[in-house]
Amino acid sequence: MYTASLRALVDELGKLPGVGPKSAQRIAFYLLRIPSEDALRLAEAIIAVKERTAFCPRCFNVAEVDELCEICSDPSRDAGTICVVEDPRDIAAVERTRRFGGTYHVLHGALNPLEGVGPEQLRIQELVSRVKEDSVREVILCTNPNLEGEATAMYLARLLGPLDVRVSRIASGLPVGGDLEYADELTLGRALEGRHDV
Repeated sequence: MYTASLRALVDELGKLPGVGPKSAQRIAFYLLRIPSEDALRLAEAIIAVKERTAFCPRCFNVAEVDELCEICSDPSRDAGTICVVEDPRDIAAVERTRRFGGTYHVLHGALNPLEGVGPEQLRIQELVSRVKEDSVREVILCTNPNLEGEATAMYLARLLGPLDVRVSRIASGLPVGGDLEYADELTLGRALEGRHDV
């Protein structure tokens, strides 16, 4: 029914996260219809990102090969405050708030013994080395508020506690615009625990 090259494209597109067989087929036919120059630009962009993008040697955010990322190379950032995140995409979320002026450290995952992810698979030792070597005053644990993220935050808090550095955790609770009646017990409980004076 399809040519071998079209079938191969659909198969490769179907391996992308969040792309099912029907979406892969739609994307493949879209690429077939667009001008060759547009398809070549897409192919060149994919090749370029694979050839020229690596992880920052300091924080493990995405960066150009053999260079520090934009945040680590920015002298206006507060190097004494490190926000620890699970994934480079989390940095973009924090940056959108425009409330954080420090640096980051990307773990590239969270502790998950059932999936075989222990401390050795994450960038935890590199974080400890940064805290010991640099003049870090505070480490903010900004892992996801799920079982794995909480376990990772607790592990890091115990590990960093003896290093004479303030270790804090992002607050969690009710979203703005949410209704109390729809909040689960854990979320509402955390909102109560994290209350502050007004």
